[in-house]
Amino acid sequence: MGHISYVNGHYVRHARARVHIEDRGFQFADGVYEVFAIRRGRVLDAERHFERLTRSLAALRIPAPMSRAALQMVFAELIRRNNSPANGVLYLQITRGVAPRTHAFPPRAVPTLVATVNSLRPVDPEVLRAGVSVISLPDIRWRRPDIKSVSLLPNVLAKQQALEAGAYEAWLLDDSGMVTEGTASNAWIVTADGDLVTRPADMSILNGITRLVVLELAHRSNIRTVERPFSLAEAKAAKEAFLTGTTSLVKPVIRIDGATIGDGRMGTITAALQAAYLERLEDEE
Repeated sequence: MGHISYVNGHYVRHARARVHIEDRGFQFADGVYEVFAIRRGRVLDAERHFERLTRSLAALRIPAPMSRAALQMVFAELIRRNNSPANGVLYLQITRGVAPRTHAFPPRAVPTLVATVNSLRPVDPEVLRAGVSVISLPDIRWRRPDIKSVSLLPNVLAKQQALEAGAYEAWLLDDSGMVTEGTASNAWIVTADGDLVTRPADMSILNGITRLVVLELAHRSNIRTVERPFSLAEAKAAKEAFLTGTTSLVKPVIRIDGATIGDGRMGTITAALQAAYLERLEDEE
């Protein structure tokens, strides 16, 4: 059948998927998005994603183009038309719609809704356990990264700088030198006392769905968890560090700005949470 996308009520060949040149997502980044994990043809953690989507739309005052139930029907059909990938992602984007270019909200614009499905390679446990490097960079994003908007240029620039430095990710620092999050992931450390620390879900970070799941897993495992800011210096001195995200899963961080974290290998708490997360994925399947 080929790669199929969804655009404003129509299932179309991906190569022919189009939106108007005056769509406000294109001209103003006036829109939001969600990335859903797919396992064996089924969307994971759909309700949490929909709750965040509803919050983001409300923050930008964009009306929902359809109900959750209708979206779920679209997702199911889109996944079916793309041969129900065993491992993949569904990308959803909703913008304020098409209107003559002016900064003020257009009074009669109809939201644009597009969705795509892409397959991912199966998870390689060895690669996941190996660990990655991150670099630190100033957080130059706008002050509402808690809204999952399509205004991602600062994230793109930081991610590119990380890749050019031979790192997997960049951890962003606020004006006080405290770690906020990664360009596409949440940041975690384990202190020398064994406390699991991650920044609270305030307006300085995106409250990741994988972040929420890992917090639940930590609580079930009786791992002491503290939601507070932590500095770059504290991260470099941590016993363990890791990052989480829909496509990154739970990935150990073994170097920050070239400094080795712990003994340079995945730590025991990270390993336990990674194993619990992968087990949950298997259970969800």
